Amino acid sequence: MRILLASANPDKRAELEKLLEGLPIEVLSLAQFPDAPQVVEDGETFEENAAKKAAEIAQYSGLHTVADDSGLCVDALDGAPGVQSARYAGQHGTYKDVCKKLLLKMRYVPDEKRTARFLCHIAFADPEGNILLTAKGSVEGLITRQMRGGRGFGYDPVFLYPPAGKTFAQMTPEEKNRFSHRARAMEEFREKVKVFLPALAQ
Repeated sequence: MRILLASANPDKRAELEKLLEGLPIEVLSLAQFPDAPQVVEDGETFEENAAKKAAEIAQYSGLHTVADDSGLCVDALDGAPGVQSARYAGQHGTYKDVCKKLLLKMRYVPDEKRTARFLCHIAFADPEGNILLTAKGSVEGLITRQMRGGRGFGYDPVFLYPPAGKTFAQMTPEEKNRFSHRARAMEEFREKVKVFLPALAQ
């Protein structure tokens, strides 16, 4: 069967294809649907945004669709940036801009209160836009006092994963994929979608 990923990001498509290896699934992406609508992510939670993207793109395409939404939640900032993670430094803010803004907001927060977590929610919709299943993943960490590392993207340079003693930006992609919120959510998605396959193939 074919599944549409509600993203044109080639890295996300490659990641999903790798995750679903061995299953009778062909992964398509929005890069193959240039006229697809731009979904407004106005939900109050990652789960709402993922479900909205999956449902709207499924209805547009007539295909089973998977979508995700993720971000960083910092305890000392009452959960911010949260669902605004990508837009924390404005609509056109860069990865470096969001990290700089976060570090500035956190400059007076003591080390023991710099706790944070990355969250990822995934939703899977049928062609009518009904949500068939959801999955989620999280990873706990600390916000550093300066950016560290040159890999990754987003808040990776300021998110320290204590068990590894590194920020996500200091890890190789293989290391990060062992620990990340997205990898954990995707693992749950794979296990759940396997249960649906016999019915979906009919």
